[in-house]
Amino acid sequence: MSIITISRAFCSKGTQLAELIAEQLHYTCVSREILLEASDQFNIPEIILTKAIHDGPTIFDKFTHGKQRYIAFIRSALLDFLKKDNMVYHGLAGHFFLQGLPHVLKVRTIADMDVRIREEMEKENISELMARKRLMNDDKNRHNFGMYLYGVDTYDPDLFDLVINLRDMSLNDCADIVCHTATRPSFTTTEESLERLSDLALAAKVYALIIDKYFNSSVHSHEGNVSIQMNDQLAKPEKIRKDVEKLIKNVQEVKKISISVKTSSLRTAMHK
Repeated sequence: MSIITISRAFCSKGTQLAELIAEQLHYTCVSREILLEASDQFNIPEIILTKAIHDGPTIFDKFTHGKQRYIAFIRSALLDFLKKDNMVYHGLAGHFFLQGLPHVLKVRTIADMDVRIREEMEKENISELMARKRLMNDDKNRHNFGMYLYGVDTYDPDLFDLVINLRDMSLNDCADIVCHTATRPSFTTTEESLERLSDLALAAKVYALIIDKYFNSSVHSHEGNVSIQMNDQLAKPEKIRKDVEKLIKNVQEVKKISISVKTSSLRTAMHK
């Protein structure tokens, strides 16, 4: 079986498509559930997480790193949730969070702006001008989201396995194509791909737990062995080690921790 991510612009029928695919494959369809999970795990109101993934970055974000914190929480919840497999995820940036996983089919749908405008007008009962402005603003925010956090356009076709234009294709035909592709051997879940997902999920969980105190760090995991790299702004290695151990003490999947602290003159490695 596999995992499918659906990426689309606003008013491009992504939700309907995800539901059709999940129904045909008997998969679980998820989107808002990830926000609720992240909200519960990290005690952050859902509305704040929603704004973090839909609103473009602000000057304030550059100083507080607030958006990165919330995205770290969402990424952790998503990766942990998808370990169950047989999922269709149609939330923001799923295709980017899951890069490098062979059993994830990443799909992007596109639709003509005029079609999107008509859908927004009908759904919100607004004028054509207002609908156009809303959609253009949403497209801009989503583009800025990827460029600000990752330095890439998260709508770049190279990030996807399938890009489908809905102009002359019904949703049922589109769903058939996706379902057929998802069942091909290239996207079949394997023991190795599940282990890779577990490694990514654990690294994301640890990072989400330490990000408040150690934003400028990177976390990697392999079979429960967690490696954390800190940058040269951190000057008290022993305090860092104790802090990290305290912050992640309830993460049972962690078997071993190694922390590397790079200071201006040396690199200190500490092991647990």
